[in-house]
Amino acid sequence: MNDAPLPTFTIRQNDLAILAAENRIGDYPVAVRTAREVVSGGFANQSAHPNTWTVYFLVDGQWALVESTRGLRREWSSLDRLEKWLRSCGFRFFWVRNDIDFVEPQAEDTAEEEAV
Repeated sequence: MNDAPLPTFTIRQNDLAILAAENRIGDYPVAVRTAREVVSGGFANQSAHPNTWTVYFLVDGQWALVESTRGLRREWSSLDRLEKWLRSCGFRFFWVRNDIDFVEPQAEDTAEEEAV
């Protein structure tokens, strides 16, 4: 799998069932942590929640970004919500990519590296 897939086109969320039925979706979807683009009420408070999750699908060998039926990028406030949506669409597995949030190494990871 490509380490950093980037979408080259978009698909609408209501096209997923058709694409899956035609076996045009390959590999697993990729949940991607990204800066928020869609501004609306609730969790879309840009200053309180500047990052969000979106999803890419491999369609006909190219990565596609999922849009809503209104033509806006689909965004989820949490990975849990995205996972529920993916399962409702029939996807049981997906990759996770987070290029935004920094992760500190755990203490045991550091001890293992020093031992090597």
